[in-house]
Amino acid sequence: MGLRSLQGRSGLVTGAGRGIGREIALGLAAEGMNLALLGRHSATLTETLHACVRHGVKCVALAADVAHPGQVKAAVDSVRRDLGGIDLLVNNAGQVDRAEVPLWEADQAQWWQVVETNLRGPFNLLHSVLPGMVERGSGRVVNLNSGFALRPDGRYTAYATSKAALLRLSDNLAETLRPHGVTILDISPGAVATEMTANMPMFADMVHWGSIPYLVATVVDAARGRLDPLHGRFLHLGRDDLEALLRDAELIRERDARTLRLRPYGDEDPLAAYS
Repeated sequence: MGLRSLQGRSGLVTGAGRGIGREIALGLAAEGMNLALLGRHSATLTETLHACVRHGVKCVALAADVAHPGQVKAAVDSVRRDLGGIDLLVNNAGQVDRAEVPLWEADQAQWWQVVETNLRGPFNLLHSVLPGMVERGSGRVVNLNSGFALRPDGRYTAYATSKAALLRLSDNLAETLRPHGVTILDISPGAVATEMTANMPMFADMVHWGSIPYLVATVVDAARGRLDPLHGRFLHLGRDDLEALLRDAELIRERDARTLRLRPYGDEDPLAAYS
């Protein structure tokens, strides 16, 4: 049993049936948070639900595809009826390119399916969940992002493109949400051992994986509000010292750092003002 630091609050976790989503849900439940578990497969969601309720929390499992707005809206409406207002949204559901191939060799349907899950999915959840947070004047959103958002990768063009777009979406929302007391963060766990990464050839020889417990603890800290000073920023758990980032939070905001920005080639670059 955890410290129950989130007692009485409610969270919604997507992709909660397995992998990172399941572990995050269990970590939040251990801290007393009531949970809505969203995913496409009822069987795995039910297993996660049973594990969560052992922590003495209220929990509901909802089968829905995050890429479908109607299914998401129905699920969020159900969560509000069963658990009340949503204090924390964790956008974790995601897919990756099926094969390491250049874009012109990619399966077109699967490429768009990755983008729809990784970008349209979070948009659908944000569109349904944010009105309640804004109305209450409080709430926190954690988007599970990736280092792929920051660097080009010709092998995983759908995944990298969708994660970069997700980071830009958070950036576009940050200042709009600030006066409403809603925090949004993009957190990259680094390379962690999951079913998804196990099937990525680039990680075939990986020995030293990132820590899933550290990711879970970070999401719990975000739910508590400890990471609010880093609102609108990208955090990479595989590399970052979060304590150092928190100490420098004011400087990070002043310099508009930890966001996607154009890099000018010099002061004479006509687009330097957009950096």
